[in-house]
Amino acid sequence: MSTIPLTTRGAEKLKEELQRLKTVERHAVIQAIAEARAQGDLSENAEYDAAKDKQGFIEGRILEIESKLAAAQIIDPSMLDAGGRVVFGATVELEEEESGAKVTYQIVGDDEADLKLGLISISSPIARAMIGKEAGDVAEVRAPGGVKTYEIVAVRYQ
Repeated sequence: MSTIPLTTRGAEKLKEELQRLKTVERHAVIQAIAEARAQGDLSENAEYDAAKDKQGFIEGRILEIESKLAAAQIIDPSMLDAGGRVVFGATVELEEEESGAKVTYQIVGDDEADLKLGLISISSPIARAMIGKEAGDVAEVRAPGGVKTYEIVAVRYQ
């Protein structure tokens, strides 16, 4: 099994979700199944079917999170010392060469990615183009809209 890179923040979010699923969601769906069973004939009971489907989803998600946490390589970005290179967990300030627009992204694991928060997945094209580069380097990103070039303005580990 290969390791799954996660930042410490991402690992904590997964642990919180796992705790909520096990202590709140699981018990709520068990209660819903019991209430639906009390209504009688299960063959035509939509509430029972919906509760069983939700139970299957919850149990599947619990297994998925447990396996991800078991295979996780947790990386604390503030403890990194990559000599100014872009690595997993780094926060990178970029300037698009064509428009001059500046953006800042942190490179995180697939489960943590949220573009609205400036968190991009390690497997995204822009992250792959930046890995190993330093401030002052140019990264070419092959995107669906064509090739875009970004200058790496700054690399921070926070």
